[in-house]
Amino acid sequence: MSDKDLLIPASQIDSSAINARTRRGRIQMLLLLLACASPVIASYFAYYVIKPAGGKTNLGTLVYPAQEFNAAWLDTPTQGKWTLLIARPADDCQLKDEKCIEALFLMRQVRVAMGRESGRLQLIWVNTDGKPVDREVIKIYDEKVAGLKVVALPADPKLRSEFEAWLNKEGAGQQIQLLDPTPAKMMYFPVTNSPKEFSSMKKDLEKLLKLNHKGENL
Repeated sequence: MSDKDLLIPASQIDSSAINARTRRGRIQMLLLLLACASPVIASYFAYYVIKPAGGKTNLGTLVYPAQEFNAAWLDTPTQGKWTLLIARPADDCQLKDEKCIEALFLMRQVRVAMGRESGRLQLIWVNTDGKPVDREVIKIYDEKVAGLKVVALPADPKLRSEFEAWLNKEGAGQQIQLLDPTPAKMMYFPVTNSPKEFSSMKKDLEKLLKLNHKGENL
C-alpha cells in the first residue's frame, strides 16, 4: 500500500470497492437478461426492423404492433406456445363446406410440415356458434389425430366482445391468425389451397421458429 493510500480512510476504500462490485454485478445481470431475451429480440428485429430483405414475409401479413391476447378469452392455454387460430361456426363447417375445410386442412398440413418443430405449434378452432361439430370433421381434425383443439367463445359477454374485436382487427377475422408465446397476434395468413402459398406459409413459420426458440413442446 502506498503512502497516498494510507491517507485515505479505510471506510472510503471499502465504499469504493463495494461500488465497483455493485457496478460489475449490474453489468453481469444486464448481460444475462440480454442473453435470455435475445431469441425474442432477434425474431422481432428480423421481421420488423431489417427491411426489405429481412423484414418481408413470404405470405403472412405482419401485425405491428403485436396485438396482445387475453388468456381469459379462451379455455385453453396460450402462454408459452406458438398458436395458429381460426374462428368458424360449427354449423358452417361441414365436409361439404370447402372454405372451412380448406382452413382446417391448411393448418393441419403446415403443422405436420414443421417436422421436429411441430410440437411447438398448437392449432385452435374457436367454435363461434357453439353448436356440435360435425362428427366426420372431428374424425379427421380432432386433437389426437390433427392436434386441433376446438374451443368455445367466452361465456361472459364482455370477454366475448373483447375477443371478437381483437379477432377482427384489420379485417383479419376470417384469416388464420398466428399468436406468439407471449401471447400476442403478430401475423395472419389467408386461407389457401395453392401449393405455392402453402410453401410460403411454411417458410414464414420455419423462419419464426428458428429465430425465436421460445415456445414449449405441447
